[in-house]
Amino acid sequence: QVQLVESGGDLVQPGGSLRLSCAASRSIFSIGTMGWYRRAPGEQRELVAMITSSGSTNYADSVKGRFTISRDNAKNTVYLQMNSLKPEDTAVYYCNKVPYYTDYWGQGTQVTVSS
Repeated sequence: QVQLVESGGDLVQPGGSLRLSCAASRSIFSIGTMGWYRRAPGEQRELVAMITSSGSTNYADSVKGRFTISRDNAKNTVYLQMNSLKPEDTAVYYCNKVPYYTDYWGQGTQVTVSS
């Protein structure tokens, strides 16, 4: 079992930046591929970025070129750097393994992009 705690969400203006963090209660290296997911109001949860244990990354088309996922295995933490934020990025952001494991969902962190 693992607990994942997301943080860093905030209210930000369009074009702004945020850095999200996901702290794990045990080794993320042993978990393997990690990802950031988001759920916008009235929408289904979607995977926006993923990173393997070795550092290979992949992104949803909607965030490619604006978001950067990274991981620090020594700190058991996964990050999501979000630049050039748009109102459509407004959502609750979660981290989990890829594919997700139901028991790993945390509370998420709210990102609101609005002027």
